[in-house]
Amino acid sequence: MRYFTLALLFTFSASAQQWPVHGGDAGGMRYSTLDRINRANVAQLAPAWEWKANEKAKPEFNSTPGPFEGTPLMIDGVLYFPTSYNRVIALDSVSGKELWAFDPESWRDGPDPNTRYSHRGISAWRDGKNLRIFLNTHHSLICLDAATGRKVMTFGDNGVVNLLSSLRREASDKQFSGASPVVIYKDVVIVGSNINDNMVYPNAAPGDVRAFSARTGKLVWTFHTIPQKGEFGVDTWEKEAWKTAGHTNVWAPFTLDLARGLVYLPVSTPTNDYYGGARLGNNLFADSIVCLDAATGRRKWHFQLIHHGLWDYDTASPPLLATIQVKGRKIDAVVQLAKTGFIYVFDRVTGKPVWPIEEKPVPASNIPGERAAATQPFPTKPPAIANQGFSADDLIDFTPELKAEALTEMRKYRTGPLFTPPSLEGTLGRPGVIGGANFSGGAFDPETGILYVKTTNNGALFKIGKPEQSETVKADYYTQIGGIPNIHGNIPIVKPPYGLLNAVNLNTGEFAWREVFGDLPRVRENPALAGAKLPEKLGLPGARGGVIVTKGGIVFAGCGDTVLHAIDKSTGKDLWTAPLGQPSTGTPITYTGKDGRQYVVIATGNGEDAALVAFAQ
Repeated sequence: MRYFTLALLFTFSASAQQWPVHGGDAGGMRYSTLDRINRANVAQLAPAWEWKANEKAKPEFNSTPGPFEGTPLMIDGVLYFPTSYNRVIALDSVSGKELWAFDPESWRDGPDPNTRYSHRGISAWRDGKNLRIFLNTHHSLICLDAATGRKVMTFGDNGVVNLLSSLRREASDKQFSGASPVVIYKDVVIVGSNINDNMVYPNAAPGDVRAFSARTGKLVWTFHTIPQKGEFGVDTWEKEAWKTAGHTNVWAPFTLDLARGLVYLPVSTPTNDYYGGARLGNNLFADSIVCLDAATGRRKWHFQLIHHGLWDYDTASPPLLATIQVKGRKIDAVVQLAKTGFIYVFDRVTGKPVWPIEEKPVPASNIPGERAAATQPFPTKPPAIANQGFSADDLIDFTPELKAEALTEMRKYRTGPLFTPPSLEGTLGRPGVIGGANFSGGAFDPETGILYVKTTNNGALFKIGKPEQSETVKADYYTQIGGIPNIHGNIPIVKPPYGLLNAVNLNTGEFAWREVFGDLPRVRENPALAGAKLPEKLGLPGARGGVIVTKGGIVFAGCGDTVLHAIDKSTGKDLWTAPLGQPSTGTPITYTGKDGRQYVVIATGNGEDAALVAFAQ
């Protein structure tokens, strides 16, 4: 029990001044009790330092650094974070001076199948007095000494565990990677994976979730996200599709109830994302939230958010642990945000929905061999945080001429309510494949019960086609997914706003406020809109970067904008903004430096332009 006690102290007592876990705390609230920066003085926040990645393309390896999406940790005065090339960097948190860098040379492997070159976070663990850093990169789990940046040679094979070696079947290293932080419970490291899921491959990599000893790297347990023979849920994969289906992985961050020893998995979609003729049935545990015993991997409960998923509406956001008061009753809840725009709220111990979730009929597929689920679950509360479905009422109406053009474009495709299946002609639907909500998730204020989340609101074209068969591709259909059609070059046919910041009161299940977030100057400046009456802000779509909330009354957000926003958490109005010089790409963090000042740090940029930017008060 000695190490468990240390882990608890490390996670909770440090969190007031530090940022020791990807989500701020093990439950992912992204909340800080710091209030040195507050509504009254946030305008005095000023640039403190900037660190530049200086990563270059390596054409000989077909490797190019991608978006800098990492959320740093701040522990004992040091920032730790991954770069686009999956290097781990340690910086002095006050000066921004680089202390050490570890390069796993993942660029030698070429780009991974989904995120290519980016990484969203690393994890820390104390082995007695020694602080360890864990990085899952491509098909490796690496343990580093936080003091030196060197591999811990007693872990795995000289500091590295090959994550392919313990899968239940052979898988290609070109289809398997990691892009989110691991979760650590006591001395167990729990690992998900990032697997290409838009095509069908022979021997597709399974999305098994596994736990390894933090000391030795030995496998501790495995949870089959696609149930195997004799396991619960195997009958939801008809014609023994469980034998060959792959993916159904957990690529988003997980969260942990440390006190109860429960880990919450946001499980994604099986292959193929948009055609399920080879995997008929509801397909447990795909598109589900699953609660496991963190020590053993045994399933405690689950809830499937989407049956037989066909829209790439994979469970992309980390489950968020929150304590709420509903009709005078205290509930320790887990909140699952979804690409669909729904918010699912459950008792985190029992899995019982806090508000009823109703099964409702949804449209059928018109693709030969496909059988879409007849019903899908619809939460009764909270309200959806993104527009759902597609009809003529959703078309732009800046001018009668533009609306007529948009209507002509819309009539080329199938339309309908949420969960209208993909089609050969193409189905226009909202939300799109990036949501709704996405991997950045939300932030929760435990004092007020308010959840904050930035969402995208512009939709997608769900279209599939017939591929040419080959030795590497064996599929009836493949994905031809695209964005919402544009007219006049870059004007979406749907009405704005395209991005929103939502504040949802989880005590009542109702909106506290909603505000349009960001703008699209490139659309606003289109000559076809000259003279048209446009809203003050069009809203900014996109999945990169989330929000945090502080006791000082501030929501800090970048969310893809070229400025950092300090927003009044009570009203949604900007209190202060600062130019970043390029789009923000990560979720900000805040902490107290050894100089007593409060800092806000955020990742920005893409490829060779990536930079970590710090502000201080």
